Amino acid sequence: MSKNSSGRAWPYAIGGAITLVFGFCVATIVVTSKANIQGSDAYMTYYQEADAKANDYIKARIAFDKKYKVNYISKGISEKGSLISYSVSDLNGNPINNAKIILATSRPETNEYDQKLENPEVKDGIYTFKGALFPKVGLWNLIAKVNVGNDFRFINIKADTRIKEAFEF
Repeated sequence: MSKNSSGRAWPYAIGGAITLVFGFCVATIVVTSKANIQGSDAYMTYYQEADAKANDYIKARIAFDKKYKVNYISKGISEKGSLISYSVSDLNGNPINNAKIILATSRPETNEYDQKLENPEVKDGIYTFKGALFPKVGLWNLIAKVNVGNDFRFINIKADTRIKEAFEF
């Protein structure tokens, strides 16, 4: 061993490691503060509220499904504009014409194209929203809140402008 390396290097190594870790922490904060992080639109509210009321939403859906049936009946969406339709009936198949439906459309990765549509046309239990715009090709979320009296439920549909099929999630 030489005289110059008599154990004096370890404080510099520890100091360097602490400085490096601190630098990584600062870099993480800077990078994440510039990220375009957006709130969730699950249940037409922020995810904190949706988490807090999750059990209430599940109970409301179960109660709603014991009385009514809702179906997404649109034939697909297009970036040129689309009609979005839902049918609402009781369990015997009788159309319900007094439901209130609010429809929110959004992209999964951004809220830049979010729309909220209300006051659909109603005929024989078919609720049709006109003027739904889908300006970007790809996947869209269609979230509808259906109220019949005091009963309500949410219908979450994934639809794509490139294919006709849509599915509930």
